[in-house]
Amino acid sequence: RAIDAALAFIEERLNGIDGMGAIYPPMANIVMMYDALGKGPDYPPRANTRKGLEDLLVIGEEEAYCQPFVSPVWDTALMTHALLEAGDEASVASAKQGLDWLLPRQVLDFRGDWAVKAPDVRPGGWAFQYNNAHYPDLDDTAVVVMSLDRMQRVSGGHAYDSAIARGVEWIEGMQSRDGGWAAFDVNNLEYYLNNIPFSDHGALLDPPTEDVTARCLSMLAQLGQIAETSKAVAASIDYLRRSQHPEGSWYGRWGMNYIYGTWSVLCALNATGVSHQDPMIRKATNWLVTIQNQDGGWGEDAVTYGLDYRGQTAAPSTASQTAWALLALMAAGEVENPAVSRGIGYLMATQAEKGLWNEQRFTATGFPRVFYLRYHGYPKFFPLWALARYRNLTKTNSRVVGVGM
Repeated sequence: RAIDAALAFIEERLNGIDGMGAIYPPMANIVMMYDALGKGPDYPPRANTRKGLEDLLVIGEEEAYCQPFVSPVWDTALMTHALLEAGDEASVASAKQGLDWLLPRQVLDFRGDWAVKAPDVRPGGWAFQYNNAHYPDLDDTAVVVMSLDRMQRVSGGHAYDSAIARGVEWIEGMQSRDGGWAAFDVNNLEYYLNNIPFSDHGALLDPPTEDVTARCLSMLAQLGQIAETSKAVAASIDYLRRSQHPEGSWYGRWGMNYIYGTWSVLCALNATGVSHQDPMIRKATNWLVTIQNQDGGWGEDAVTYGLDYRGQTAAPSTASQTAWALLALMAAGEVENPAVSRGIGYLMATQAEKGLWNEQRFTATGFPRVFYLRYHGYPKFFPLWALARYRNLTKTNSRVVGVGM
């Protein structure tokens, strides 16, 4: 009976060739599970899951690797922000194409596992992958909503109003009791469970994190919510104030690491109208300036996820991490800081022949201290975004970033 119950749970979430959770670990385990249950390779659920695994393989002339997942919604949403920042006619048109592709991928009529703890909240999020209706996430949703709003500011009209409203409604309903937001769930605050023997490498929970909280706060603030009238905004600012590290940085759960977290939070605090002279913003900007590399860029290694972490360790500069630091400093009102001009110089000096940047280091995070990610889009759209923002701020009298990220 227990096996039947477990099997029913899994088969409800198989998700065709996209796979359970649309991510490698459960898909691989499902193939092995069916083998253990005596189901042959041609058994349709096993065969579909195996096909999904094979689709994750990337086989080139000199190397082959298996992606843990694909990230089309995340990549597309971030790219639209970079293109809207670039702002020329062709870029805006391309961004609109991307947003029109994203629009029908909003999950509006299906309650995933998140609804167990939020049964009264209507769905309205986006998932990370092509198809993953059981597991939309708040980070993607916030980034998509902000880009939809930016496009309407540029082009006028209200075509995206309904999608924006449903995304906001879902995110507001998924705020945890401590004021933060997690990636997929709400109120996963039972941290003691990470200490049991079967704790999935210490990541049994999906608790609130600084970077996702910042993204959700950025979205609410970009849409006009303020701390004085919004409990969600006030609570999330308090969460971020409590979670700042003594040297001024914030942790980055999904990007490497403190540079990513600090970028996320400074964008959010700026969007909410927190004064750039607030001590937590001053500490953060000072920290970013002090860790800049001699070549003008910024870099951070996975060693900063160590349980014995005692401070920033020098690492080679990367295009994506440099862009995050620059976007963070500009959000904090530091566009005229010499560190920013040096960082812009680094990006210009390292731009490759085709106009993009090469990046071999891993700058994103699957599970801290377990596995890390290299998004091939990061060294493309983040540097473009930073350069375009620097141009936009320096060619006008305003030095204030007017959007959430």
